[in-house]
Amino acid sequence: MTRGKKLSKITAPAGKSIARPGALNSSRNAYANREQSWLAFNRRVLEQAQCATNPLLERVKFLAIVSSNLDEFFEIRVAGLIQQVDSTSGELSLDGLTPREQLKYVHGAANTLVAEQYHCWHQQLVPLLAKERIEFRAGAQLTEPERVWVQDYFQTQVLPVLTPLAIDQSHPFPQIGNKTLNVLVSLDNPDTPEQEKMMVILPVPRILPRIVQIEPAREGPQRYIFLSEIIKLCTGALFSGYRINSAHAFRVTRNSDLYIDEEESENLLKKIEEELRNLRRGAAVRLEIEAGVDEALFTTLCGYLGLSLDYAFRLKGPLNLLRLMSLYDLIDRPDLKYPPFTPVESPLLRGAANIFDVIRERDLLLHHPYDSFNPVVDFVAHAARDPEVFAIKQTLYRTSGDSPIVRALMDASTNGKQVTALVELKARFDEANNIHWARQLEEAGVHVVYGLVGHKTHCKCSLVVRREGGGLRRYVHLGTGNYNPKTARLYTDLSFFTCREYLTAEVAQLFNTLIGFGRSPDFKHLLVAPFNLHSRLQELIANEAANAAAGKPARIIAKMNKLVDPVTIDNLYAASQAGVKIDLIVRATCCLMAGVKGLSENIRLRNIVGRFLEHARVYYFENGGQPLVYCGSADWMPRNFFRRVETVFPIEDPELRKRIIDDILPAELRDNEDAQELQPDATYAPPARQSNEPSFSAQRYFMASARLRAAPLTETAS
Repeated sequence: MTRGKKLSKITAPAGKSIARPGALNSSRNAYANREQSWLAFNRRVLEQAQCATNPLLERVKFLAIVSSNLDEFFEIRVAGLIQQVDSTSGELSLDGLTPREQLKYVHGAANTLVAEQYHCWHQQLVPLLAKERIEFRAGAQLTEPERVWVQDYFQTQVLPVLTPLAIDQSHPFPQIGNKTLNVLVSLDNPDTPEQEKMMVILPVPRILPRIVQIEPAREGPQRYIFLSEIIKLCTGALFSGYRINSAHAFRVTRNSDLYIDEEESENLLKKIEEELRNLRRGAAVRLEIEAGVDEALFTTLCGYLGLSLDYAFRLKGPLNLLRLMSLYDLIDRPDLKYPPFTPVESPLLRGAANIFDVIRERDLLLHHPYDSFNPVVDFVAHAARDPEVFAIKQTLYRTSGDSPIVRALMDASTNGKQVTALVELKARFDEANNIHWARQLEEAGVHVVYGLVGHKTHCKCSLVVRREGGGLRRYVHLGTGNYNPKTARLYTDLSFFTCREYLTAEVAQLFNTLIGFGRSPDFKHLLVAPFNLHSRLQELIANEAANAAAGKPARIIAKMNKLVDPVTIDNLYAASQAGVKIDLIVRATCCLMAGVKGLSENIRLRNIVGRFLEHARVYYFENGGQPLVYCGSADWMPRNFFRRVETVFPIEDPELRKRIIDDILPAELRDNEDAQELQPDATYAPPARQSNEPSFSAQRYFMASARLRAAPLTETAS
């Protein structure tokens, strides 16, 4: 395996602001706080769980997603702020807050969000599930037959894998794994009542299901119980002869950021494996524990964890609502879920024997999950089998556990083709998976490389070199999302296929830069970070401002996941003040303030939270009446501009441009169901709607459009 190459002779463009508006540096009102913006996004997810019009089990899934998001927020963002406070060298946020001030805000806002989350579960979802004959039992609610069944389940399925860990002078406090379920038990020895209460921890193996269906009855409701309830109910079986005072479930969230000096690491793969083992010992940043725990035990536990009481959440169970995600698959109730949707096959690819023949005729654009992801897989799979294909080069950032693309790359190598896979080992939370795939690919003879030292390879590129007519032709796939067929059914993304020579040559140049050559590449058509993406983007924004000042058509529409880069934000403010109409669709974190008088009056910003996760990045610039359209992998953040390798590509085919300009972007700007708009005070509110304006969901519109495209195929088949 090839170690990452140092980025020598290449410096990230600084990207000068075109016209920094007055007093922006000194005004907190010019920027939104990043942490506040992220928590506002997660509140939007919670609102989906609270929304009565969503199917019930979908609401449960949204509630689970809130927990997953909060886990990552504490593992990365809160952990980073705590480190800054401890180091006393933290920088001010864009809105001028110190790390300590941000932590104070996070503490209050997270507490409120978690309280609302559990209120949603206990007061809304549990009663509604009960009406649907889906019941959750606490230990005290079990009937005698249910209690007997639960105790038998504990004896046969749980007790054999539990290991009590006593805490006393002879037994030090154990290492509590990150986000693992544990039960804190307080007990007494009746023979020595004068001694203090004993403290025991029961770590619960991850292999055990967290939601258990109580013996299915032929009639009556489906009954479920959380594993933590079973363990608390049956704790006495572990401590015969002792008196159980209390038992409370808890979990600890730890700092999960990797600390790797790539320049000092000769074997990056081994270093990352070592760091992954160390993560379970990272500093505690959050404690979640069931309410009612003895105050002395609670304080002692926090002391052992070295955790401030500010980051301890006492919850009215169950802990880790992410586990509710499994309920969706446990319960076969289509009436409580979204109507099924099957991605459609592109009409241009129906019946085509070879995807390369189709791409040679014209560029292709797919809109996932409405268009099937299969052509992306087929692109690599066909290349692996095609005797005319000489070489395949592929980036892999995140992929599925049984990835057909990884299998195709291994098959291609076995078939004698030159195959190179650029695997990003540092894809957060997927490090272990990527190490696994890197090793499998290497064993199959694939040349595996890491990319540039100090830069994550986040671009989505696949390059195929094929012999045709006595020469060689290159084909490429470029995308906004990962090469993961599973998430492609849940995330909205765009896929682009082309064999245009000027584009494929630059993709080949990008791969050569990442794999072998040290010189600075020259990209004229692609916008590639860390080389020209940031500077070119500022030029495009400045061009719109100049056109507006000259009375020419000027418009910017940009869709992304996050908007944080201060230079880009300042330039958008300046363009707004020059008269450019700007529409931004930002799913999650956004530090720009929209609609502020004298600052951003011409900027409208919205996000869409719906059935699918909005993930595509699309940029539109009016360009004086000759519109420019780009798609790619990059959000507008400093990390994406300067610390990642990103690829943004132009869409130049007239029909494909028309689809984006006249259909995709307008539909998302028209959405008044799943969208909310950013207000000048940094809050979000539903879009203003005319009295006679019908309700409109962009995602439902795209699904309906996809079904219409599939209709001819269905009619032919029938």
